[in-house]
Amino acid sequence: MAFQVSPGINVSEIDLTAGIPAVSTSTGAIAGEFRWGPVELLTPVSSEAQLASRFYTPNDSTAALYLTAASFLSYSSDLLVVRSTGTGLLNAVANANNSLQATGTLVKNEETYFINEYTGTANANVAFSARYAGSLGNSLKISICPSPNAFVGNTATGASYSPWVYATNFSSAPSTSPYVAARGGSGDEMHIIVIDEDGLISGAPGTVLEKFPFVSKASDARTDDGSSNYYKEVLWKNSKYVYWMNHPTNNDAVATNTSNWGATANATIFGGASVGANSNNYTVSFTAGADGTVSSGNTVNAYSLFSNPEYVDVSLIMQGTADVNTATALISAAESRKDCVVLLSPPLDKADTLSNITNYRNTTLNASSSYAIMDSGWKYMYDKYNDKYRWVPLNGDIAGLCARTDSQRDPWFSPAGYQRGVIKNVVKLKFNPSKTDRDTLYKAGINPVVAFPGEGTVLFGDKTLLSRTSAFDRINVRRLFIVLEKAISRAAKASLFEFNDEFTRAQFVSLVEPFLRTVQGRRGIYDFRVVCDTTNNTPDLIDRNEFVGDIYIKPARSINYIQLNFVAVRTGVSFDEVVGKF
Repeated sequence: MAFQVSPGINVSEIDLTAGIPAVSTSTGAIAGEFRWGPVELLTPVSSEAQLASRFYTPNDSTAALYLTAASFLSYSSDLLVVRSTGTGLLNAVANANNSLQATGTLVKNEETYFINEYTGTANANVAFSARYAGSLGNSLKISICPSPNAFVGNTATGASYSPWVYATNFSSAPSTSPYVAARGGSGDEMHIIVIDEDGLISGAPGTVLEKFPFVSKASDARTDDGSSNYYKEVLWKNSKYVYWMNHPTNNDAVATNTSNWGATANATIFGGASVGANSNNYTVSFTAGADGTVSSGNTVNAYSLFSNPEYVDVSLIMQGTADVNTATALISAAESRKDCVVLLSPPLDKADTLSNITNYRNTTLNASSSYAIMDSGWKYMYDKYNDKYRWVPLNGDIAGLCARTDSQRDPWFSPAGYQRGVIKNVVKLKFNPSKTDRDTLYKAGINPVVAFPGEGTVLFGDKTLLSRTSAFDRINVRRLFIVLEKAISRAAKASLFEFNDEFTRAQFVSLVEPFLRTVQGRRGIYDFRVVCDTTNNTPDLIDRNEFVGDIYIKPARSINYIQLNFVAVRTGVSFDEVVGKF
Protein backbone atom coordinates (compact mmCIF):
# COMPACT_ATOMS: atom_id res chain seq x y z
CA MET A 1 0.00 0.00 0.00
CA ALA A 2 1.10 3.59 -0.54
CA PHE A 3 2.44 5.60 2.40
CA GLN A 4 0.09 8.39 3.48
CA VAL A 5 1.29 11.77 4.70
CA SER A 6 -1.89 12.69 6.59
CA PRO A 7 -4.68 10.56 8.11
CA GLY A 8 -6.88 8.84 5.57
CA ILE A 9 -8.12 5.52 4.20
CA ASN A 10 -6.60 3.76 1.21
CA VAL A 11 -8.50 0.85 -0.39
CA SER A 12 -6.72 -1.81 -2.47
CA GLU A 13 -7.47 -5.30 -3.77
CA ILE A 14 -5.26 -8.37 -3.79
CA ASP A 15 -6.36 -11.14 -6.13
CA LEU A 16 -5.52 -14.63 -4.86
CA THR A 17 -8.06 -16.41 -7.06
CA ALA A 18 -5.68 -17.46 -9.85
CA GLY A 19 -5.87 -21.06 -11.06
CA ILE A 20 -4.59 -23.38 -13.76
CA PRO A 21 -6.19 -22.38 -17.10
CA ALA A 22 -7.77 -24.76 -19.56
CA VAL A 23 -5.56 -25.21 -22.63
CA SER A 24 -6.29 -26.18 -26.19
CA THR A 25 -5.14 -29.65 -27.21
CA SER A 26 -7.19 -30.34 -30.34
CA THR A 27 -6.42 -27.53 -32.79
CA GLY A 28 -5.26 -28.98 -36.10
CA ALA A 29 -2.94 -27.27 -38.57
CA ILE A 30 -2.19 -27.92 -42.23
CA ALA A 31 -0.55 -26.05 -45.10
CA GLY A 32 -0.05 -26.56 -48.81
CA GLU A 33 -1.51 -25.97 -52.25
CA PHE A 34 -5.16 -24.96 -52.63
CA ARG A 35 -6.99 -23.51 -55.66
CA TRP A 36 -8.41 -20.40 -53.99
CA GLY A 37 -8.32 -18.48 -50.75
CA PRO A 38 -5.83 -16.26 -48.90
CA VAL A 39 -2.14 -17.07 -49.34
CA GLU A 40 0.26 -17.34 -46.38
CA LEU A 41 -2.40 -16.33 -43.87
CA LEU A 42 -3.67 -18.33 -40.88
CA THR A 43 -7.29 -19.11 -41.68
CA PRO A 44 -9.55 -20.88 -39.15
CA VAL A 45 -11.89 -23.51 -40.59
CA SER A 46 -14.59 -25.31 -38.60
CA SER A 47 -16.23 -27.59 -41.17
CA GLU A 48 -15.71 -29.14 -44.58
CA ALA A 49 -18.33 -26.78 -46.00
CA GLN A 50 -16.32 -23.82 -44.74
CA LEU A 51 -13.15 -25.36 -46.16
CA ALA A 52 -14.80 -25.48 -49.58
CA SER A 53 -16.08 -21.92 -49.19
CA ARG A 54 -12.69 -20.45 -48.24
CA PHE A 55 -10.34 -22.58 -50.36
CA TYR A 56 -12.70 -23.92 -53.03
CA THR A 57 -13.17 -27.52 -54.11
CA PRO A 58 -10.17 -29.64 -55.17
CA ASN A 59 -8.80 -30.63 -58.55
CA ASP A 60 -6.26 -33.35 -59.35
CA SER A 61 -3.37 -31.23 -58.08
CA THR A 62 -4.90 -30.27 -54.75
CA ALA A 63 -7.23 -33.18 -53.93
CA ALA A 64 -4.95 -35.24 -51.68
CA LEU A 65 -4.13 -32.28 -49.44
CA TYR A 66 -7.70 -30.99 -49.47
CA LEU A 67 -9.12 -34.40 -48.53
CA THR A 68 -6.54 -34.73 -45.75
CA ALA A 69 -7.91 -31.54 -44.24
CA ALA A 70 -11.48 -32.73 -44.86
CA SER A 71 -10.67 -36.03 -43.15
CA PHE A 72 -9.53 -34.19 -40.03
CA LEU A 73 -12.71 -32.10 -40.07
CA SER A 74 -14.79 -35.28 -40.04
CA TYR A 75 -13.54 -35.83 -36.47
CA SER A 76 -13.05 -32.27 -35.24
CA SER A 77 -14.14 -28.68 -35.93
CA ASP A 78 -10.96 -26.77 -35.11
CA LEU A 79 -8.49 -26.43 -37.97
CA LEU A 80 -6.03 -23.72 -39.05
CA VAL A 81 -5.21 -23.71 -42.77
CA VAL A 82 -2.43 -21.91 -44.63
CA ARG A 83 -2.35 -21.80 -48.41
CA SER A 84 1.16 -21.91 -49.87
CA THR A 85 2.36 -19.46 -52.45
CA GLY A 86 4.14 -20.71 -55.57
CA THR A 87 6.23 -19.64 -58.53
CA GLY A 88 3.95 -17.96 -61.08
CA LEU A 89 0.93 -17.74 -58.75
CA LEU A 90 -1.11 -14.70 -59.85
CA ASN A 91 -4.45 -13.02 -59.23
CA ALA A 92 -6.60 -12.52 -62.30
CA VAL A 93 -7.16 -8.85 -63.17
CA ALA A 94 -9.62 -6.56 -64.92
CA ASN A 95 -7.69 -3.91 -66.82
CA ALA A 96 -8.34 -0.23 -66.35
CA ASN A 97 -7.60 0.24 -70.05
CA ASN A 98 -8.53 -2.45 -72.55
CA SER A 99 -5.89 -1.27 -74.98
CA LEU A 100 -3.18 -2.58 -72.63
CA GLN A 101 -2.07 -6.19 -72.27
CA ALA A 102 -3.49 -7.82 -69.15
CA THR A 103 -0.80 -8.78 -66.64
CA GLY A 104 -1.67 -10.70 -63.49
CA THR A 105 -0.57 -9.52 -60.09
CA LEU A 106 -0.04 -11.31 -56.78
CA VAL A 107 -2.12 -10.15 -53.84
CA LYS A 108 -1.45 -12.78 -51.18
CA ASN A 109 -4.15 -11.97 -48.66
CA GLU A 110 -6.26 -9.30 -46.99
CA GLU A 111 -3.39 -7.99 -44.89
CA THR A 112 -0.97 -7.51 -47.78
CA TYR A 113 -3.74 -6.00 -49.91
CA PHE A 114 -4.54 -3.38 -47.30
CA ILE A 115 -0.87 -2.48 -46.82
CA ASN A 116 0.27 -2.53 -50.45
CA GLU A 117 -2.73 -1.92 -52.71
CA TYR A 118 -5.54 -0.34 -50.75
CA THR A 119 -3.37 2.23 -49.03
CA GLY A 120 -0.34 1.97 -51.32
CA THR A 121 0.28 2.14 -55.03
CA ALA A 122 -1.16 -0.61 -57.21
CA ASN A 123 -0.51 -1.33 -60.88
CA ALA A 124 -2.01 1.67 -62.68
CA ASN A 125 -3.18 -0.53 -65.55
CA VAL A 126 -5.35 -2.69 -63.28
CA ALA A 127 -8.77 -1.52 -62.11
CA PHE A 128 -9.75 -4.68 -60.19
CA SER A 129 -8.11 -7.94 -59.19
CA ALA A 130 -9.61 -11.24 -58.17
CA ARG A 131 -9.81 -11.50 -54.40
CA TYR A 132 -7.54 -14.51 -54.40
CA ALA A 133 -4.78 -15.81 -56.63
CA GLY A 134 -5.27 -18.66 -59.08
CA SER A 135 -6.73 -19.49 -62.46
CA LEU A 136 -10.24 -19.67 -60.99
CA GLY A 137 -10.24 -15.88 -61.04
CA ASN A 138 -10.23 -15.95 -64.84
CA SER A 139 -13.87 -16.99 -64.65
CA LEU A 140 -14.88 -13.60 -63.20
CA LYS A 141 -16.39 -10.59 -64.94
CA ILE A 142 -17.19 -7.23 -63.39
CA SER A 143 -19.60 -4.62 -64.68
CA ILE A 144 -20.18 -1.07 -63.40
CA CYS A 145 -23.14 1.13 -64.27
CA PRO A 146 -22.01 4.69 -63.40
CA SER A 147 -25.10 6.79 -64.19
CA PRO A 148 -28.83 6.88 -65.02
CA ASN A 149 -28.01 7.28 -68.71
CA ALA A 150 -25.79 4.21 -68.70
CA PHE A 151 -28.54 2.29 -66.92
CA VAL A 152 -31.34 3.01 -69.43
CA GLY A 153 -29.14 3.27 -72.52
CA ASN A 154 -29.89 6.77 -73.91
CA THR A 155 -28.78 10.38 -73.54
CA ALA A 156 -30.50 13.75 -73.62
CA THR A 157 -28.77 14.60 -76.92
CA GLY A 158 -30.72 11.87 -78.70
CA ALA A 159 -27.88 9.39 -79.13
CA SER A 160 -29.04 5.81 -78.50
CA TYR A 161 -27.29 3.09 -76.55
CA SER A 162 -28.30 -0.33 -75.39
CA PRO A 163 -29.60 -0.57 -71.80
CA TRP A 164 -27.18 -2.00 -69.27
CA VAL A 165 -27.37 -5.76 -69.68
CA TYR A 166 -27.53 -6.28 -65.90
CA ALA A 167 -30.13 -3.57 -65.20
CA THR A 168 -32.83 -6.06 -64.19
CA ASN A 169 -30.71 -7.10 -61.19
CA PHE A 170 -31.24 -3.67 -59.59
CA SER A 171 -34.36 -1.86 -58.45
CA SER A 172 -33.66 1.44 -60.22
CA ALA A 173 -30.96 3.49 -61.90
CA PRO A 174 -28.10 5.01 -59.88
CA SER A 175 -28.26 8.76 -59.36
CA THR A 176 -27.09 11.03 -56.54
CA SER A 177 -26.86 9.78 -52.98
CA PRO A 178 -28.44 11.82 -50.16
CA TYR A 179 -25.00 12.26 -48.58
CA VAL A 180 -23.48 13.83 -51.69
CA ALA A 181 -26.61 15.83 -52.53
CA ALA A 182 -26.54 17.40 -49.06
CA ARG A 183 -23.02 18.62 -49.80
CA GLY A 184 -23.75 20.16 -53.17
CA GLY A 185 -22.42 17.31 -55.30
CA SER A 186 -24.14 15.03 -57.82
CA GLY A 187 -23.83 11.88 -59.93
CA ASP A 188 -21.92 9.80 -57.38
CA GLU A 189 -24.04 6.65 -57.31
CA MET A 190 -23.27 3.54 -59.34
CA HIS A 191 -24.11 -0.17 -59.41
CA ILE A 192 -21.48 -2.94 -59.38
CA ILE A 193 -22.12 -6.56 -60.25
CA VAL A 194 -19.72 -9.53 -60.23
CA ILE A 195 -20.44 -12.41 -62.60
CA ASP A 196 -19.11 -15.98 -62.87
CA GLU A 197 -18.72 -15.66 -66.62
CA ASP A 198 -17.34 -19.13 -67.33
CA GLY A 199 -19.08 -20.97 -64.50
CA LEU A 200 -15.84 -22.32 -62.97
CA ILE A 201 -16.74 -21.00 -59.52
CA SER A 202 -20.49 -21.60 -59.32
CA GLY A 203 -20.83 -24.40 -61.86
CA ALA A 204 -23.18 -22.36 -64.09
CA PRO A 205 -21.85 -19.81 -66.63
CA GLY A 206 -23.24 -16.32 -66.18
CA THR A 207 -24.17 -16.77 -62.51
CA VAL A 208 -24.43 -13.53 -60.53
CA LEU A 209 -22.04 -13.90 -57.61
CA GLU A 210 -22.63 -10.58 -55.85
CA LYS A 211 -24.22 -7.15 -56.32
CA PHE A 212 -23.43 -3.78 -54.79
CA PRO A 213 -26.25 -1.31 -55.51
CA PHE A 214 -26.07 2.47 -55.12
CA VAL A 215 -22.45 2.62 -53.99
CA SER A 216 -20.65 5.95 -54.27
CA LYS A 217 -17.72 7.43 -56.16
CA ALA A 218 -17.16 9.89 -53.27
CA SER A 219 -14.37 8.87 -50.91
CA ASP A 220 -16.16 10.29 -47.85
CA ALA A 221 -19.65 8.98 -48.69
CA ARG A 222 -21.64 7.46 -45.85
CA THR A 223 -24.85 5.45 -45.62
CA ASP A 224 -27.65 6.24 -43.22
CA ASP A 225 -26.06 4.06 -40.53
CA GLY A 226 -22.74 5.89 -40.81
CA SER A 227 -20.77 3.17 -42.60
CA SER A 228 -18.70 3.95 -45.68
CA ASN A 229 -20.50 3.84 -49.03
CA TYR A 230 -17.36 4.54 -51.07
CA TYR A 231 -17.23 1.75 -53.65
CA LYS A 232 -13.55 1.02 -52.98
CA GLU A 233 -14.31 0.56 -49.28
CA VAL A 234 -17.48 -1.43 -49.90
CA LEU A 235 -15.63 -3.94 -52.08
CA TRP A 236 -12.79 -4.21 -49.58
CA LYS A 237 -15.10 -5.04 -46.69
CA ASN A 238 -17.86 -7.01 -48.40
CA SER A 239 -16.79 -8.65 -51.65
CA LYS A 240 -15.77 -12.30 -51.61
CA TYR A 241 -14.40 -12.22 -55.14
CA VAL A 242 -12.79 -8.90 -56.12
CA TYR A 243 -10.53 -6.12 -54.89
CA TRP A 244 -10.46 -2.52 -56.07
CA MET A 245 -7.04 -1.58 -57.41
CA ASN A 246 -7.52 1.68 -59.34
CA HIS A 247 -10.31 3.76 -60.82
CA PRO A 248 -11.03 2.78 -64.44
CA THR A 249 -9.39 5.24 -66.82
CA ASN A 250 -11.19 7.44 -69.36
CA ASN A 251 -10.79 5.27 -72.43
CA ASP A 252 -12.59 2.75 -74.60
CA ALA A 253 -12.80 0.31 -71.70
CA VAL A 254 -15.21 2.54 -69.83
CA ALA A 255 -16.12 5.47 -72.11
CA THR A 256 -16.98 7.69 -69.17
CA ASN A 257 -15.18 10.39 -67.23
CA THR A 258 -13.61 8.86 -64.13
CA SER A 259 -11.05 11.57 -63.41
CA ASN A 260 -12.75 12.75 -60.23
CA TRP A 261 -13.78 9.35 -58.83
CA GLY A 262 -12.45 9.21 -55.29
CA ALA A 263 -12.86 12.94 -54.68
CA THR A 264 -14.79 14.16 -51.64
CA ALA A 265 -18.50 14.90 -51.92
CA ASN A 266 -18.29 18.65 -51.43
CA ALA A 267 -19.63 20.36 -54.63
CA THR A 268 -18.24 17.57 -56.85
CA ILE A 269 -20.08 16.66 -60.05
CA PHE A 270 -18.91 13.09 -60.52
CA GLY A 271 -18.30 11.92 -64.07
CA GLY A 272 -18.19 15.39 -65.60
CA ALA A 273 -20.75 18.10 -66.33
CA SER A 274 -21.97 16.81 -69.70
CA VAL A 275 -24.58 14.08 -69.78
CA GLY A 276 -22.94 12.21 -72.62
CA ALA A 277 -19.62 11.99 -70.77
CA ASN A 278 -21.13 9.58 -68.27
CA SER A 279 -23.24 7.40 -70.51
CA ASN A 280 -21.40 4.07 -70.90
CA ASN A 281 -20.78 1.14 -68.62
CA TYR A 282 -17.53 -0.51 -67.59
CA THR A 283 -17.69 -4.26 -68.27
CA VAL A 284 -14.44 -6.27 -68.29
CA SER A 285 -13.57 -9.96 -67.99
CA PHE A 286 -10.76 -11.02 -65.65
CA THR A 287 -7.69 -12.60 -67.21
CA ALA A 288 -4.07 -13.57 -66.49
CA GLY A 289 -4.73 -15.47 -63.24
CA ALA A 290 -2.40 -18.47 -62.77
CA ASP A 291 -2.04 -21.31 -60.26
CA GLY A 292 1.74 -21.38 -60.25
CA THR A 293 4.01 -24.19 -59.04
CA VAL A 294 4.36 -24.88 -55.32
CA SER A 295 7.84 -25.99 -54.24
CA SER A 296 8.99 -27.68 -51.05
CA GLY A 297 10.41 -24.34 -49.92
CA ASN A 298 7.03 -22.66 -50.46
CA THR A 299 5.35 -25.27 -48.27
CA VAL A 300 7.98 -24.93 -45.54
CA ASN A 301 7.41 -21.16 -45.58
CA ALA A 302 3.67 -21.70 -45.23
CA TYR A 303 4.15 -24.06 -42.27
CA SER A 304 6.52 -21.53 -40.65
CA LEU A 305 3.44 -19.45 -39.79
CA PHE A 306 2.72 -22.07 -37.11
CA SER A 307 6.19 -21.85 -35.57
CA ASN A 308 5.69 -19.28 -32.80
CA PRO A 309 3.75 -20.69 -29.81
CA GLU A 310 3.26 -17.22 -28.33
CA TYR A 311 1.14 -16.12 -31.28
CA VAL A 312 -0.32 -19.34 -32.73
CA ASP A 313 -1.90 -22.04 -30.57
CA VAL A 314 -1.87 -25.37 -32.41
CA SER A 315 -1.71 -28.94 -31.16
CA LEU A 316 -1.82 -31.32 -34.13
CA ILE A 317 0.24 -30.34 -37.18
CA MET A 318 -0.53 -32.52 -40.19
CA GLN A 319 2.08 -33.13 -42.87
CA GLY A 320 -0.59 -33.55 -45.51
CA THR A 321 1.14 -34.49 -48.76
CA ALA A 322 4.35 -32.56 -48.11
CA ASP A 323 7.72 -34.14 -48.91
CA VAL A 324 10.44 -35.34 -46.54
CA ASN A 325 12.13 -31.93 -46.41
CA THR A 326 8.95 -30.39 -45.11
CA ALA A 327 8.42 -33.30 -42.71
CA THR A 328 11.90 -32.73 -41.27
CA ALA A 329 11.19 -29.02 -40.88
CA LEU A 330 7.90 -29.79 -39.10
CA ILE A 331 9.60 -32.11 -36.63
CA SER A 332 12.18 -29.41 -35.91
CA ALA A 333 9.40 -26.86 -35.37
CA ALA A 334 7.52 -29.17 -32.99
CA GLU A 335 10.72 -29.86 -31.03
CA SER A 336 11.18 -26.11 -30.71
CA ARG A 337 7.57 -25.36 -29.72
CA LYS A 338 7.26 -28.33 -27.34
CA ASP A 339 3.48 -27.94 -27.16
CA CYS A 340 2.29 -29.89 -30.22
CA VAL A 341 2.86 -33.06 -32.21
CA VAL A 342 3.43 -33.60 -35.93
CA LEU A 343 1.46 -36.26 -37.79
CA LEU A 344 3.35 -37.90 -40.69
CA SER A 345 2.65 -40.40 -43.45
CA PRO A 346 5.08 -41.99 -45.92
CA PRO A 347 4.87 -40.68 -49.52
CA LEU A 348 2.37 -42.47 -51.75
CA ASP A 349 5.11 -44.16 -53.79
CA LYS A 350 6.71 -45.45 -50.58
CA ALA A 351 3.49 -46.61 -48.91
CA ASP A 352 2.82 -49.78 -50.88
CA THR A 353 5.14 -52.38 -49.26
CA LEU A 354 6.62 -53.06 -45.85
CA SER A 355 10.19 -52.54 -47.04
CA ASN A 356 9.39 -49.23 -48.75
CA ILE A 357 7.66 -47.87 -45.63
CA THR A 358 10.40 -48.91 -43.20
CA ASN A 359 13.20 -47.77 -45.53
CA TYR A 360 11.56 -44.36 -45.81
CA ARG A 361 11.29 -44.05 -42.04
CA ASN A 362 14.75 -45.42 -41.19
CA THR A 363 16.78 -44.03 -44.10
CA THR A 364 15.03 -41.10 -45.80
CA LEU A 365 13.31 -39.52 -42.81
CA ASN A 366 15.72 -40.93 -40.20
CA ALA A 367 14.30 -38.93 -37.29
CA SER A 368 13.91 -39.59 -33.60
CA SER A 369 11.40 -37.42 -31.78
CA SER A 370 8.64 -37.87 -29.24
CA TYR A 371 6.88 -34.91 -30.91
CA ALA A 372 6.37 -36.83 -34.18
CA ILE A 373 3.86 -39.59 -34.94
CA MET A 374 4.00 -41.65 -38.12
CA ASP A 375 1.33 -43.92 -39.59
CA SER A 376 1.73 -46.69 -42.13
CA GLY A 377 0.29 -45.16 -45.29
CA TRP A 378 -2.65 -43.97 -47.38
CA LYS A 379 -6.35 -44.76 -47.69
CA TYR A 380 -8.56 -44.93 -50.79
CA MET A 381 -11.60 -42.68 -50.37
CA TYR A 382 -14.37 -41.12 -52.43
CA ASP A 383 -13.92 -37.57 -53.72
CA LYS A 384 -17.48 -36.27 -53.88
CA TYR A 385 -16.39 -33.05 -55.60
CA ASN A 386 -15.04 -34.83 -58.67
CA ASP A 387 -17.01 -38.11 -58.47
CA LYS A 388 -13.94 -40.30 -58.30
CA TYR A 389 -11.83 -42.25 -55.82
CA ARG A 390 -8.45 -40.98 -54.66
CA TRP A 391 -5.52 -41.98 -52.49
CA VAL A 392 -5.27 -39.76 -49.40
CA PRO A 393 -2.58 -39.85 -46.64
CA LEU A 394 -3.75 -41.01 -43.23
CA ASN A 395 -2.09 -38.29 -41.15
CA GLY A 396 -5.29 -36.20 -41.27
CA ASP A 397 -7.23 -39.13 -39.82
CA ILE A 398 -4.68 -39.82 -37.08
CA ALA A 399 -4.77 -36.16 -36.07
CA GLY A 400 -8.56 -36.42 -36.13
CA LEU A 401 -8.48 -39.46 -33.83
CA CYS A 402 -6.37 -37.49 -31.35
CA ALA A 403 -8.83 -34.59 -31.47
CA ARG A 404 -11.80 -36.93 -31.09
CA THR A 405 -10.10 -38.63 -28.12
CA ASP A 406 -9.69 -35.21 -26.49
CA SER A 407 -13.41 -34.61 -26.93
CA GLN A 408 -14.61 -38.00 -25.76
CA ARG A 409 -12.03 -38.66 -23.03
CA ASP A 410 -8.80 -36.68 -22.46
CA PRO A 411 -5.52 -36.08 -24.34
CA TRP A 412 -3.72 -38.61 -22.13
CA PHE A 413 -5.85 -41.47 -23.46
CA SER A 414 -4.42 -43.41 -26.39
CA PRO A 415 -6.15 -42.64 -29.73
CA ALA A 416 -5.57 -46.20 -30.96
CA GLY A 417 -7.62 -49.37 -30.84
CA TYR A 418 -11.23 -50.40 -31.24
CA GLN A 419 -12.53 -47.93 -28.62
CA ARG A 420 -11.13 -44.69 -30.07
CA GLY A 421 -9.06 -45.62 -33.12
CA VAL A 422 -11.63 -46.47 -35.82
CA ILE A 423 -10.90 -44.51 -39.01
CA LYS A 424 -13.62 -43.07 -41.24
CA ASN A 425 -14.22 -43.08 -44.99
CA VAL A 426 -11.93 -45.92 -46.01
CA VAL A 427 -12.58 -48.01 -49.13
CA LYS A 428 -9.23 -49.81 -48.88
CA LEU A 429 -5.67 -49.25 -47.69
CA LYS A 430 -2.64 -48.86 -49.90
CA PHE A 431 -0.89 -51.33 -47.58
CA ASN A 432 -2.77 -53.50 -45.09
CA PRO A 433 -0.12 -54.96 -42.75
CA SER A 434 -0.29 -58.51 -41.41
CA LYS A 435 0.67 -59.40 -37.82
CA THR A 436 4.25 -60.04 -38.91
CA ASP A 437 4.29 -56.74 -40.82
CA ARG A 438 2.93 -54.93 -37.78
CA ASP A 439 5.73 -56.30 -35.63
CA THR A 440 8.31 -54.84 -38.03
CA LEU A 441 6.52 -51.51 -38.31
CA TYR A 442 6.21 -51.16 -34.54
CA LYS A 443 9.90 -51.76 -34.01
CA ALA A 444 10.51 -48.80 -36.35
CA GLY A 445 8.08 -46.57 -34.44
CA ILE A 446 5.49 -46.69 -37.23
CA ASN A 447 1.86 -47.06 -36.15
CA PRO A 448 0.07 -49.64 -38.30
CA VAL A 449 -3.35 -48.85 -39.70
CA VAL A 450 -5.16 -52.12 -40.28
CA ALA A 451 -8.38 -53.05 -42.05
CA PHE A 452 -9.88 -55.99 -40.15
CA PRO A 453 -12.63 -57.87 -42.01
CA GLY A 454 -16.00 -57.02 -40.49
CA GLU A 455 -14.41 -54.75 -37.85
CA GLY A 456 -13.42 -51.62 -39.76
CA THR A 457 -10.12 -49.85 -40.25
CA VAL A 458 -8.26 -49.22 -37.01
CA LEU A 459 -5.17 -47.37 -35.81
CA PHE A 460 -3.30 -50.25 -34.22
CA GLY A 461 -0.42 -48.51 -32.50
CA ASP A 462 0.31 -45.50 -30.32
CA LYS A 463 4.04 -44.92 -30.65
CA THR A 464 5.91 -41.69 -31.24
CA LEU A 465 9.03 -41.60 -33.43
CA LEU A 466 11.33 -41.53 -30.39
CA SER A 467 13.91 -44.23 -31.07
CA ARG A 468 15.16 -44.83 -27.53
CA THR A 469 13.16 -46.62 -24.86
CA SER A 470 11.26 -44.07 -22.80
CA ALA A 471 7.81 -43.26 -21.46
CA PHE A 472 7.73 -40.58 -24.16
CA ASP A 473 7.75 -43.17 -26.95
CA ARG A 474 3.95 -43.38 -26.46
CA ILE A 475 1.47 -40.87 -27.84
CA ASN A 476 -0.61 -40.62 -24.68
CA VAL A 477 2.39 -39.85 -22.46
CA ARG A 478 3.76 -37.22 -24.80
CA ARG A 479 0.34 -35.53 -25.07
CA LEU A 480 -0.16 -35.79 -21.28
CA PHE A 481 3.04 -33.85 -20.67
CA ILE A 482 2.13 -31.29 -23.34
CA VAL A 483 -1.10 -30.59 -21.43
CA LEU A 484 0.63 -30.41 -18.06
CA GLU A 485 3.51 -28.25 -19.27
CA LYS A 486 1.27 -25.94 -21.27
CA ALA A 487 -1.27 -25.37 -18.50
CA ILE A 488 1.14 -25.07 -15.58
CA SER A 489 3.57 -22.80 -17.45
CA ARG A 490 0.72 -20.42 -18.26
CA ALA A 491 -0.34 -20.37 -14.63
CA ALA A 492 3.27 -19.80 -13.54
CA LYS A 493 3.31 -16.47 -15.41
CA ALA A 494 1.37 -15.04 -12.47
CA SER A 495 4.50 -15.52 -10.33
CA LEU A 496 6.70 -13.42 -12.60
CA PHE A 497 8.05 -10.31 -10.84
CA GLU A 498 6.75 -11.47 -7.47
CA PHE A 499 9.13 -12.05 -4.54
CA ASN A 500 10.79 -15.45 -4.30
CA ASP A 501 9.69 -16.03 -0.72
CA GLU A 502 7.75 -18.64 1.22
CA PHE A 503 4.40 -17.04 0.38
CA THR A 504 4.96 -17.09 -3.41
CA ARG A 505 6.30 -20.64 -3.33
CA ALA A 506 3.34 -21.87 -1.28
CA GLN A 507 0.97 -20.08 -3.62
CA PHE A 508 2.54 -21.86 -6.61
CA VAL A 509 2.20 -25.26 -4.94
CA SER A 510 -1.42 -24.54 -4.07
CA LEU A 511 -2.10 -23.85 -7.75
CA VAL A 512 -0.42 -26.94 -9.16
CA GLU A 513 -1.40 -29.69 -6.74
CA PRO A 514 -5.22 -29.42 -7.17
CA PHE A 515 -4.76 -29.44 -10.93
CA LEU A 516 -2.61 -32.58 -10.82
CA ARG A 517 -5.09 -34.28 -8.48
CA THR A 518 -7.77 -33.61 -11.07
CA VAL A 519 -5.64 -35.19 -13.80
CA GLN A 520 -4.95 -38.11 -11.49
CA GLY A 521 -8.64 -38.54 -10.86
CA ARG A 522 -9.22 -38.61 -14.59
CA ARG A 523 -6.70 -41.45 -14.96
CA GLY A 524 -3.91 -39.42 -16.54
CA ILE A 525 -1.24 -40.04 -13.89
CA TYR A 526 -0.60 -42.62 -11.19
CA ASP A 527 1.06 -40.28 -8.71
CA PHE A 528 2.84 -36.91 -8.47
CA ARG A 529 4.82 -34.62 -6.18
CA VAL A 530 5.41 -30.86 -6.35
CA VAL A 531 8.55 -29.42 -4.73
CA CYS A 532 8.93 -25.67 -4.45
CA ASP A 533 10.71 -24.65 -1.27
CA THR A 534 14.16 -23.72 0.03
CA THR A 535 15.59 -27.07 -1.07
CA ASN A 536 15.37 -26.11 -4.72
CA ASN A 537 15.17 -22.33 -4.35
CA THR A 538 18.57 -21.76 -2.74
CA PRO A 539 19.93 -18.32 -1.76
CA ASP A 540 22.22 -18.26 -4.81
CA LEU A 541 19.31 -19.02 -7.11
CA ILE A 542 17.15 -16.37 -5.45
CA ASP A 543 19.97 -13.84 -5.89
CA ARG A 544 19.93 -14.61 -9.62
CA ASN A 545 16.22 -13.69 -9.70
CA GLU A 546 15.26 -17.27 -10.52
CA PHE A 547 12.39 -19.44 -9.31
CA VAL A 548 12.24 -23.25 -9.48
CA GLY A 549 9.31 -25.62 -9.21
CA ASP A 550 10.04 -29.34 -9.55
CA ILE A 551 7.05 -31.43 -10.60
CA TYR A 552 7.44 -35.22 -10.47
CA ILE A 553 4.96 -37.27 -12.50
CA LYS A 554 4.23 -40.98 -12.80
CA PRO A 555 2.35 -41.09 -16.15
CA ALA A 556 -0.37 -43.63 -16.81
CA ARG A 557 0.55 -46.21 -19.44
CA SER A 558 -1.63 -47.61 -22.22
CA ILE A 559 -1.95 -51.35 -22.74
CA ASN A 560 -0.08 -52.50 -25.83
CA TYR A 561 0.23 -56.21 -25.10
CA ILE A 562 -2.30 -58.60 -23.56
CA GLN A 563 -1.36 -62.03 -22.27
CA LEU A 564 -4.27 -64.39 -21.53
CA ASN A 565 -3.37 -67.62 -19.72
CA PHE A 566 -5.90 -70.43 -19.81
CA VAL A 567 -4.99 -73.13 -17.29
CA ALA A 568 -6.77 -76.51 -17.23
CA VAL A 569 -6.83 -78.22 -13.82
CA ARG A 570 -8.09 -81.53 -12.53
CA THR A 571 -11.50 -81.70 -10.89
CA GLY A 572 -10.18 -82.31 -7.43
CA VAL A 573 -7.58 -79.51 -7.42
CA SER A 574 -8.20 -76.38 -5.36
CA PHE A 575 -7.65 -73.15 -7.30
CA ASP A 576 -5.71 -71.75 -4.34
CA GLU A 577 -3.07 -74.38 -5.02
CA VAL A 578 -2.40 -73.27 -8.61
CA VAL A 579 -3.21 -69.53 -8.83
CA GLY A 580 -0.01 -67.54 -9.34
CA LYS A 581 2.13 -70.61 -9.99
CA PHE A 582 2.23 -70.23 -13.80
